[in-house]
Amino acid sequence: QVQLVESGGGLVQPGGSLRLSCVASGSIFKINAMGWYRQAPGKQRELVAIITNGGSTNYADSVKGRFTISRAGNAVYLQMSSLKPEDTAVYYCNALLATAYWGQGTQVTVSS
Repeated sequence: QVQLVESGGGLVQPGGSLRLSCVASGSIFKINAMGWYRQAPGKQRELVAIITNGGSTNYADSVKGRFTISRAGNAVYLQMSSLKPEDTAVYYCNALLATAYWGQGTQVTVSS
């Protein structure tokens, strides 16, 4: 079992930046990868970025060059820059073990 707690969401103007954080607890030694997903109203949840234990990363095309995922111990971060209104969504932290675990989500709203 893994518990994930996210923080760092909020309201930001277009072009601004936010940093999301997610701290894992529990059986963290079993985690193979951690990532961020997002779900906008009326849309399916989609992958934003993922990072493996070895440090390999993968990004959605829509965020490449603007978002950076990183890990430090049992925490994963998402640095978001040049934010656009279409980045507005609930962002979920994900930990991949034999099964996937999810955080409760944090709202990111990009609006002027």
